[in-house]
Amino acid sequence: MADITAGMVKELREMTGAGMMDCKKALAATEGDMDKAVEFLREKGLAAATKKAGRIAAEGVVKTLLSDDHNAVVVEVNSETDFVAKNAEFNEFVDAVAAQAMNSNAADMDAFMQETWAADPSLTVEQALSSKVARIGEKLSIRRFEKVTGADLVVSYIHGDGKIGVLVEAATDVVNDDIKEALKNIAMQIAALHPQYVCDSEVPEEFKKHEIEIIKAQIANDPKVAGKPEKVIEGMIQGKLNKELKEICLNDQVYVKAEDGKQSVAAYLAQVGKANNAKLSVKKFVRFERGEGMEKKQENFAEEVAKQMAGN
Repeated sequence: MADITAGMVKELREMTGAGMMDCKKALAATEGDMDKAVEFLREKGLAAATKKAGRIAAEGVVKTLLSDDHNAVVVEVNSETDFVAKNAEFNEFVDAVAAQAMNSNAADMDAFMQETWAADPSLTVEQALSSKVARIGEKLSIRRFEKVTGADLVVSYIHGDGKIGVLVEAATDVVNDDIKEALKNIAMQIAALHPQYVCDSEVPEEFKKHEIEIIKAQIANDPKVAGKPEKVIEGMIQGKLNKELKEICLNDQVYVKAEDGKQSVAAYLAQVGKANNAKLSVKKFVRFERGEGMEKKQENFAEEVAKQMAGN
């Protein structure tokens, strides 16, 4: 049986909102597998979160770049420390990475790293990165980028000094300040509420089937539901699934600035479109969160300083 540490229990508790003892039992039952422990708690109806939280780890920044012809790119470049992430030289390098990515035709990061570095054609992107590592004295990583090209309109939003970057691509036959403001509002919503899809038609059937199995397990563990007719139970399952889909699909989310607290994002965009005689909708969005899904190295600052002093 795997050793269950206090750190593992704390991490699971932060991810799910479940009680400490429930987290400990879940980890014991799943032999320390964090993902399975989350599923275990959800099946028991003990997890407050409706989806697994990404473990935010690496430092660095997320930046966006837009062109006049409605192309855009969002990039994430990581550093080991927040100190370097705020460094002017590091940020100038990230700006250059964004410019490189905007003009890149690379199909993946491996191909991107082998491209000629636009700022110095004697280097590849990988060599430019290595050179910057040598200058700054800290491990750096160009983690990812994503582009939007040929859009009717694209807007960007950066939250928290580069913690989150969002691109929103709109389908619209009118481009004016009101439309741009509306899409900026939607970009801020995406940053805050982290939808996964634009609408429910984009949600994979495999995802729905998996969630239905989780919901069935939750209901099976609820004594209040015992003995209810199958038709009632099926209705409960569909109702719970629909509620979850509204949380992860942008168009169905409640618009955060809605005065009545009920208006959906789709309804808000329809309202703005009507006011501007425009056909307006979100076609696509991209959301990068710094360090999302990466393990963060736990460091004791005092110990680190002591190590450095001992080495001198």
